Amino acid sequence: MGHLKRFSFRELQIATENFSSKNILGQGGFGVVYKGCLRNRTLVAVKRLKDPNFTGEVQFQTEVEMIGLALHRNLLRLYGFCMTSNERLLVYPYMPNGSVADRLRDIRCEKPSLDWSKRMRIALGAARGLLYLHEQCNPKIIHRDVKAANILLDESFEAIVGDFGLAKLLDRRDSHVTTAVRGTLGHIAPEYLSTGQSSEKTDVFGFGILLLELITGQKALDAGNGQVQKGMILDWVKTLHDENRVGVLVDKDLNGCFNAVELEKTVEVALLCSQAQPNLRPKMSEVLKVLEGVVGPEGHLEESHFGMVCGERVCSFSRNYSDTHEESSFIIEAMELSGPR
Repeated sequence: MGHLKRFSFRELQIATENFSSKNILGQGGFGVVYKGCLRNRTLVAVKRLKDPNFTGEVQFQTEVEMIGLALHRNLLRLYGFCMTSNERLLVYPYMPNGSVADRLRDIRCEKPSLDWSKRMRIALGAARGLLYLHEQCNPKIIHRDVKAANILLDESFEAIVGDFGLAKLLDRRDSHVTTAVRGTLGHIAPEYLSTGQSSEKTDVFGFGILLLELITGQKALDAGNGQVQKGMILDWVKTLHDENRVGVLVDKDLNGCFNAVELEKTVEVALLCSQAQPNLRPKMSEVLKVLEGVVGPEGHLEESHFGMVCGERVCSFSRNYSDTHEESSFIIEAMELSGPR
């Protein structure tokens, strides 16, 4: 942790105006995040962890270790931390454009909603961040709570994958099994919810749901633009995809301004990522390659062959998704196990 700054509690208390409620950026299962201004006028986000003597301390140690290992332009980096006898705090760069969830759904957000090209760039950035965690970190990292609320946006609307509090470091000795399922219903892969078994494919499932959030502007649960109540976004999308009516999915805030080819292909990628069987889901490297083929490396449409190589076979995007419909419909309540932090 030599590259991280160690803050005093007093420094952060002053920066956040004694953790004033007016500076709260968000809160969830592990604590509250405050906007702060350091003595040098740098804006930061300060996460004050709950119950630091118990789960909070474990959370703190895990997150500091993992963020220290993971350095990438599409991952939230850690400025520093604070430890006292009864406080654990993490200090991050302040993200001026909030989270993807804020921009898609928060009625308090007065800024314009995300246009289609920004949404596609966000998908690419989030995919690159997850690819780094899965395939370029050593040991590799599983995020375990991929969702719009945990994808932050910098001043250029670059996607920054945040909240590694639920991530899991992997090595060869790891069983991939946890005693408690952590995440947000509607985003949790079926195998993780039922058995507690997580892998990179758990994050791929969450990324598939994230793509659907970007397309529809809807939450993972209670989706359907008012047509479906307390339904899962995945079921709704599958139905419209099977009926060749994917245009109905598009967020009304876009006012019909979207690329129809990109929409069709991105929906197909999302459905492939969110299949019930983890072995049928692609790797994030495969997902990124396909998305770049659809919208270009910087988010612009390019003509290309649309297929994905999985091992030695090509995965067809016209596969029948009905095999996962029954498994995905078991989630009936919009209950969050953890919120944005």
